[in-house]
Amino acid sequence: MKKAIAAILLASISSGAATRLKELVALEGVRDNQLLGYGLVVGLAGTGDRQQTLFPAQSLANMLERMGLTINPTTIQVKNTAAVMVTATLPPFAQAGSRIDATIAAIGDSPSLQGGILLMTSLKGPDNQVFAVAQGPLILGGFMAGGGANAKTMNHPTVGRIPNGAIVERTAPSPPLGNIVKLQLDRADFTTATRVAEALNKRFGKVAHAESAALVTVTLPTEFQNDPTGFVSEFERLTVEVDRTAEIVVNERTGTIIMGKDVRIAPVAILQGSLTVEIETTLQVSQPNALSQGTTQVVPKVAVGASQQPVRNVMLKQGATVEELVQALTSIGSSPRDIISILQNLKDAGAIEAELRVI
Repeated sequence: MKKAIAAILLASISSGAATRLKELVALEGVRDNQLLGYGLVVGLAGTGDRQQTLFPAQSLANMLERMGLTINPTTIQVKNTAAVMVTATLPPFAQAGSRIDATIAAIGDSPSLQGGILLMTSLKGPDNQVFAVAQGPLILGGFMAGGGANAKTMNHPTVGRIPNGAIVERTAPSPPLGNIVKLQLDRADFTTATRVAEALNKRFGKVAHAESAALVTVTLPTEFQNDPTGFVSEFERLTVEVDRTAEIVVNERTGTIIMGKDVRIAPVAILQGSLTVEIETTLQVSQPNALSQGTTQVVPKVAVGASQQPVRNVMLKQGATVEELVQALTSIGSSPRDIISILQNLKDAGAIEAELRVI
């Protein structure tokens, strides 16, 4: 209960702070790019893919054939090789020769990639073009020891990383900065978009206007015509007060409740009580008398009990805030799950001026 209340009060205090444009917007077209590749991990201590996984043997045969060694993949019995999928994220403006991290995950039945080395693997984008090449020893966040019934596994030994293990071979597809810069808001909102345009116009003159709730178009100021990068660096430092919708986020699995300060409660009375019914079954053994023809029987005995706590009530006046609601519910001993149920009922009654989102 204390954790839930702390989260509510924290959201109430921090919702009105000004935020830098660097955290609010991104340049249109300047984004990360996902890369994907298929490769082989070798050097495993007998923890490679089993014989029933066919594609690692076929991949190994194909690779050896390119090196001048022709073998039949059906005759290979290699226990130190595993087929893996390699993923990486290519950041915007990444240049050829720079390095990025690579993540490796087994796709066969290898129980562990511990101690393995990834062979040279091409990483391709959605257009099937190679943008990076990954290779190197894996770093795992888990391990597997022992075997059979005495095996011990910690975390996920079938997933590993190679920090800076992929070399960029082709420049990331990022658009050049021109005379028109379009800013995309991370969270679409008409009021916030208007405030962003106003902040830019106040600093650089009449250069910006909000096209929609998620897009602000900016014309490069005269003093930055030859320095668009400097202009981006300059406007990223401007601050804007973000306009947030009144919203309540409820996680029923963990009992967590997050509410912003803009949530208002209409005049309402809340009555809460609880009825508890307990049914207990005990088994008793019925033993027949000596020398009788009876048999021993197990007889269930059912006891039913019921208890009800007194009704607890809360009165909220016009314009009640989140803090007042939480304090009132806490005073009557409500648990986080009780508060979740009360909030849902208040929303159904039209007493909450906010969006209730359950995750």
